[in-house]
Amino acid sequence: MAFSDGDFIEVEYSAYDANGNVLIETTDEKAARDAGIYHEHARYGRKLIILGFNRTIKGLDRELRSMSVGQEQKLTFKPDDAFGQRSDGYVRVMRLADMRERGVDPYPGMRVDLDGVMATVRSVNSGRVTIDANHPYAGHDIVYDVRVVGNPKTDDEKANSLSRAYGVEPTAMRLQGGTLSVTYGPDKKKDEAYFVDKAGFVGAVLETMKGVNNVNVEEQYRREEKRPDEAREDGK
Repeated sequence: MAFSDGDFIEVEYSAYDANGNVLIETTDEKAARDAGIYHEHARYGRKLIILGFNRTIKGLDRELRSMSVGQEQKLTFKPDDAFGQRSDGYVRVMRLADMRERGVDPYPGMRVDLDGVMATVRSVNSGRVTIDANHPYAGHDIVYDVRVVGNPKTDDEKANSLSRAYGVEPTAMRLQGGTLSVTYGPDKKKDEAYFVDKAGFVGAVLETMKGVNNVNVEEQYRREEKRPDEAREDGK
């Protein structure tokens, strides 16, 4: 089976820096914990890649097109097909005072968001901070152990896959006449992360699913009743 632009591919993988065979990213939570790269807010398990939409590195997007569901491969990518070449133009020096005005107390190795661009603090000396906006593995060969585990095809399957990818699986979802209607019930936690991820999900649906022209979102909330002991404590 050959895949092409717009196809939804679900994969499991582990990516390694070829220099030392160091694990740098994985969909396997246990492997991430064992390697000391586990992130509390990361989503583990199968990952959705939509071909041609810059959802992964260039080399993996290309090689997945010739794979099939159930197939596993070990692939090695040069920097141009992985995280790019290093560029001195992405390295700059900032005043320490300017960083602190942004609410950042920098230290070497710290990852910081500078106006939407992620960068690494390389050094902090004499009131100056050296910032490197190159990808941490720019200039490195990268090895992927990748397995294709799914290929959502229908619009219903694609919408469900996207909702899982963004961590906002709805209580109910219905697609009819080009309109996707999703409901988030009162038990769905609606914190700041939810609103960010929901917006990402809606945007991804409209960007990648040609059969959907509108997304309607219904949110349900429930007033939490206070327990008697809580009511006594606040005098209400």
